[in-house]
Amino acid sequence: MIAWILVGGHLTPTPALLSLPRPALVIAADGGARHAAALGISVDAWVGDFDSSQGLRLDAPRFAHPRDKASTDAELAIAMARRRGADELVILGAFGGRFDHTFALALGAVRLAQHGLSVLLHSGDEWGRPLLPGLELSLTLRAGQTFSVLAASPLSGLSIVGARWNLESAPVPLGSGLTVSNEALGGAVSLRLEAGTALVTVLEEGI
Repeated sequence: MIAWILVGGHLTPTPALLSLPRPALVIAADGGARHAAALGISVDAWVGDFDSSQGLRLDAPRFAHPRDKASTDAELAIAMARRRGADELVILGAFGGRFDHTFALALGAVRLAQHGLSVLLHSGDEWGRPLLPGLELSLTLRAGQTFSVLAASPLSGLSIVGARWNLESAPVPLGSGLTVSNEALGGAVSLRLEAGTALVTVLEEGI
């Protein structure tokens, strides 16, 4: 079941965003609820401590949590979606806004993928998917479209096919710029990893 999680980063209604499969469940994390109107969707649950949604009105059940808590509002929303049966998570508003929240979402997406969930981070003008060892990730990209492989740990055996700069079983140190700002040749870009974890991010046209 697909669940959309609305979080507090920026959101641009690009064709790539508007063409996403519609969800069976929508959960807003605190101020992420403001994206519901732009997307033209109703929200099934509104979760958080509500410290970033002052003045925002939403016709949805509220699930309030104390501000002093051990989880982010996004984590609370994701946990609720999983309890309700979601196995495919689309986290909207994932990029932009506060860097600490973006970074936590990126690493959290990798961890969720390790537990068998399908995870897509999307803000319309930028999106990303985790890359795990032994699982080929194939993306259909336009010629010249920019993508990056961001190492969430030291990588071993990274292979990239269909790009301006291909790799074959290459090591990538944590924090390396080696795999930042690659370009698709047009069509399928295939990525495979022998060891480690990464997030593949893609920029939409004009970014």
